[in-house]
Amino acid sequence: MQNPLFSVFFMSPRQMAIFIIFSSLVALSGALIGQYGFDLHPCDLCIYQRIPFIINMILGLLAYFWMSNNKLLIGLSGFVFFVNSAIALFHSGVERKWWTGLTGCSTPDMSGTVEELLKRIQETAVVRCDEIPWSFMGLSMANYNVVFCGVLGIICLRFAFLNWQSQSNG
Repeated sequence: MQNPLFSVFFMSPRQMAIFIIFSSLVALSGALIGQYGFDLHPCDLCIYQRIPFIINMILGLLAYFWMSNNKLLIGLSGFVFFVNSAIALFHSGVERKWWTGLTGCSTPDMSGTVEELLKRIQETAVVRCDEIPWSFMGLSMANYNVVFCGVLGIICLRFAFLNWQSQSNG
């Protein structure tokens, strides 16, 4: 008989690992399709948001093949999704001009001589973190990533917690 705690997700730990890999792969594929298919060049913060998806694909693979520690790895994936959600939240705030971004994420330094300014402008990447290149229903990709990764983080941590709890209860 299946433990009712597992029925919340109807997944085994290996299936959850596949879910983590698939979710991360879909998100990363969407970013790459936007970049190469629709000419939406990423800013620095967009690139930073891709790194946790790569980490989670690796953690998902490890969780799939390393059965003795898969609950720990799924929980760690949840934490990584939350980190990505935090990066996306910061990026969303930069896009909405709630706070300033990292160096290189906004307007270049406008001080100095005209020659120095022209040189800095020519050497600065044209993709800015404080502009929204694409939106749907008023929300940017970073806004959607906050929610997407936050939900995935909750799912992973809840799954890991319920599995640990049922294992300790015997």
